[in-house]
Amino acid sequence: MQKRKAADEVIRVITSGNTIMVGGFGLVGAPLSLIDALTRHDAEQLTVISNNLGEPGKGLGLLLRQGKIKKAIGSYFTSNREVGDRFNEGKLEIELLPQGTMAESIRAGGAGIGGYYTKTSVGTELAKGKEVKEINGQLYVLEKPLWANVSLIRAAKADTLGNLVYYKTARNFNPVMATAADYVIAEVDEIVEAGELSPEEIVTPHLFVDAIVKSTLVLGKEGVES
Repeated sequence: MQKRKAADEVIRVITSGNTIMVGGFGLVGAPLSLIDALTRHDAEQLTVISNNLGEPGKGLGLLLRQGKIKKAIGSYFTSNREVGDRFNEGKLEIELLPQGTMAESIRAGGAGIGGYYTKTSVGTELAKGKEVKEINGQLYVLEKPLWANVSLIRAAKADTLGNLVYYKTARNFNPVMATAADYVIAEVDEIVEAGELSPEEIVTPHLFVDAIVKSTLVLGKEGVES
């Protein structure tokens, strides 16, 4: 099956009301071309699971300005002050998770784990409304797995089968998000023929990837460049 697609074509799998995962930390390791295509798509009322919502007018910040994001689940929203503005205006729901908890919840979703207990957030506002259990004299908070309709991820290289190789810190949330969605789209810098990647360098096997898109946007020193 041919997995290589055009961004505007493949992004149509996202429909209004969907939950999507988006890789990256700020703009680093973010699938900028896929996000750009999503700004031209008519899907709205989206729940976005991502470490943060980009920066003002960049990355996921574009979707925020368009009013397409209903709810954000993440860890670090202060890189985009417009997130706080929309929240205070009642135009955005926010679920804040500690960064490690978010990563583990995504991993749990991909592994089929129904939930797990962690000490992180015990006794804080982040634990409000969640089950707290004492185990061996210590308190733990029950965290539930995260799953999405679609994951948008970023890798350095793919082969035509969809095996993925990452570049340095782009391995932040991207590999684990590839395991935790019904449909996974990978944006990559380079596509090579099957067999050209060493099995030792492949991080995400092709069985997790449904479509690959060649990147048209890069992160330069001054921001996003075409």
